[in-house]
Amino acid sequence: MVSELSAWNNGNGIDLESWIECCGDFKLAVGYATLFWPTFVLFEDFILRAGFNLESLRGFEKSRDYNKASVEWVMNHLHIADIHINDRENVSADKIVYLGRILKEIYEMKLRAQFPDRPCEVEFHEPDERKNLVEYQLSFWQKKHGTIQNEAGF
Repeated sequence: MVSELSAWNNGNGIDLESWIECCGDFKLAVGYATLFWPTFVLFEDFILRAGFNLESLRGFEKSRDYNKASVEWVMNHLHIADIHINDRENVSADKIVYLGRILKEIYEMKLRAQFPDRPCEVEFHEPDERKNLVEYQLSFWQKKHGTIQNEAGF
């Protein structure tokens, strides 16, 4: 982003907030609100992102490797690179890491505020192999459910 921002203003640069004022739009701002302050729901004994697919949840519950932590992880996971699936030319590991770490903090705060009696583990998975950008994932599960089976939830 540094090179992109420094090209603005006849080479004098521009800060991120000013850049958003120039390039952003309200449709995207509303969409980003669902990512940056998501709606979480309590369903049975699970905390899930609103709009979850019940059929998928039931399918994961039937898995031979079923445990509640892994089910919550896979139901709630978000591939950071897929936020803008049609913008592969501008995606990079540094941008994904920045967004993923910020989203991790946001999810921790939101879950703690909304479910103070249900502590959660929020994970931003940063793969060792930085070339596969889709592998950067954010997810969470309730600590009382134990640990996930592996980094991919199952």
